[in-house]
Amino acid sequence: MKTKIAKYTGQLLYLVAGLTIALSSCTSNKKADDEDTSKVEAQTPVTVTTIDQNSMTDYIDLNATSVFLQKNYVKSNAIGYITKVNTQQGQEVKIGQLLFEIKTKEAQAIGNSISVLDSTLKFSGLSKIKSSKNGYISQMNHQLGDYVQDGEALATISDRSSFVFLLQLPYELRQYVNLNEHIRLSLPGGQNLDGTVSSFMPSVDTVAQTQAVVLKVNSGQQIPENLVAKARIVKSAKNKTQSLPKDAVLSNETQTEFWVMKLINQTTAVKIPITRGIETGDRIEVLSPKFQPGDKIVVTGNYGLPDTAKIKIVQ
Repeated sequence: MKTKIAKYTGQLLYLVAGLTIALSSCTSNKKADDEDTSKVEAQTPVTVTTIDQNSMTDYIDLNATSVFLQKNYVKSNAIGYITKVNTQQGQEVKIGQLLFEIKTKEAQAIGNSISVLDSTLKFSGLSKIKSSKNGYISQMNHQLGDYVQDGEALATISDRSSFVFLLQLPYELRQYVNLNEHIRLSLPGGQNLDGTVSSFMPSVDTVAQTQAVVLKVNSGQQIPENLVAKARIVKSAKNKTQSLPKDAVLSNETQTEFWVMKLINQTTAVKIPITRGIETGDRIEVLSPKFQPGDKIVVTGNYGLPDTAKIKIVQ
């Protein structure tokens, strides 16, 4: 009987030992699998870029409106009726061009009776009014048949030689604009003009604190008044400075500290503090430190990465 019990006890011990070994093996395999999985999950997929050496310009675009600074008023020189109108609104006129004819009220009342009484008299009672400037008729105040007084405005001529763009410049940017400086103007539709700073208006807007800057342009085409163009004010320009895409540069919430994630090998990126400079378009100038042309910087997937991060480069 004791022999059978011993036999059964031995078999039970072998069974328990086998189960323990099996469970241990399964646990070890599971831990190994978990470790491998955690290693894969810790590698953040990223894309990288390299430092670029190019020219950068810091600028600001402001609105500039086309205007005619000088407007001339065509006035009546007699009291009477308008008997001829030789122009219309929007028409280009030249110096000496006939615009209006006015027949005095006396001539209108007498008619041809004076000529019948004395044929030697060359009296017609007609007054001819001509243009004194080259420009465009921007306003018509009277039409054919109207009765007008002496000195009354008949039309307004916008002097073509006084055509300019007025740039509303915030006064804090006054240091960046100088007399006779060339400023590029971009018109709606993509056309560009070269403007020259001609003068500064002697006052500023009380509310906006902007100063009007007169920009003269040389253009053979007719540009309408009140057209809004974009004037580019260059604040600073640099040649061959190192820069990175904006997405590669990270910052804290207050934007007082900036850094990039630089690769030290194919699977590890470290945090490198930087000093940024000009920001233009989609690029940011890096003043320091000086990177090497072959240095790889994380450009996407870098948000939230720790100081030393495991990464995986993807295309």
